[in-house]
Amino acid sequence: MNIDERLKRWRLVLGGEGGSEGTGARLSAEETRMDGALEKLYGAGENGRSRSGRRGAGLGDSAPTVARWLGDIRSYFPSTVVQVMQKDAIERLDLTRLLLEPEMLDAVEPDVHLVGTLLSLNQVMPDRARESARTVVRKVVQDLERRLAQRTRSAVGGALDRSARVLRPRRLADVDWNRTIRANLRHYLPQHGTLVPERLIGYGRRQQAVKRDVVLCIDQSGSMAASVVYASVFGAVLASMRSLRTSLVVFDTAVVDLTDQLHDPVELLFGTQLGGGTDINRALAYCQGLITRPNDSIMVLISDLYEGGVRAEMLQRVAALTAAGVQVIVLLALSDEGAPAHDHDNAAALAALGVPAFACTPDAFPDLMAAAVERRDLKEWAERSL
Repeated sequence: MNIDERLKRWRLVLGGEGGSEGTGARLSAEETRMDGALEKLYGAGENGRSRSGRRGAGLGDSAPTVARWLGDIRSYFPSTVVQVMQKDAIERLDLTRLLLEPEMLDAVEPDVHLVGTLLSLNQVMPDRARESARTVVRKVVQDLERRLAQRTRSAVGGALDRSARVLRPRRLADVDWNRTIRANLRHYLPQHGTLVPERLIGYGRRQQAVKRDVVLCIDQSGSMAASVVYASVFGAVLASMRSLRTSLVVFDTAVVDLTDQLHDPVELLFGTQLGGGTDINRALAYCQGLITRPNDSIMVLISDLYEGGVRAEMLQRVAALTAAGVQVIVLLALSDEGAPAHDHDNAAALAALGVPAFACTPDAFPDLMAAAVERRDLKEWAERSL
């Protein structure tokens, strides 16, 4: 990139007119339109003053005006930048109300954060905007399924097979060579440079019977929006695997079992209601009632751990679940943003019970579930993998 291009980029970042920002760069007609689009979003500062000292243009209070602006930025910037600008526009310019307009929804670039915003508006959304909102949500869900489904099935399915090991594998393809070698190291013959296995350890062949019960318990408070979206998609993928019995429960101060909607993650997401309080203890009590095979069960609690219910009972339930043999996983977030603000005291109390709490990215979730199926040390896995 030459010096002129660098100066133009700084000019677009800093804004200003007539070289007032210090770069001296001159913009082409198209670059000027790009600068105008940026100015409408980022130009207005405190008290309506722009970064250059003049009045910021803003996006006004008109859905058609905003829709045109959304169309402009999609033509000027790549989709990843557009998604960031849309998120900033919703937060900085309070465009939440305008997202209820169909023409706005037709113009946006669908992404996880936008889905979270739409779900939070679900209860007040007019009928004429609802189908447009479903189209946006459906596109994001389909994109996530294409990205995550195959890897999840592969990682979890492989772990289920490995967890059912046999001591007399019938075929070479069924031999777990790593474990076989470790189990027979004492039979190594250095003079021949070889190892003579006394016994073979193999993988069990895949069976149609249910091998693990998985319960996803999802906090639907407003701060968990992205996690709700990802968890719903993963729940649908896991539910499609015959060797798993998957349940999905969402909660705030009430508990809603959405297991019967796992076949359609779009309907499932519209069954959530983002916002409200949090009663983790009540949700755990319900999920505890779903578990009939503790030693073959995995419960994933996705929450920022701000407990509005009875904290002592919540911790006692987690202790009872782990003592019964349930593999309990606590995720502070299931998103790309990292760990959110969360209750550190509750996270520390859970860690003392042997249940570490950590954030997990969607790309790492399949391997996390595979580790849980094999009952590996999840604290060690998180330190190594995240």
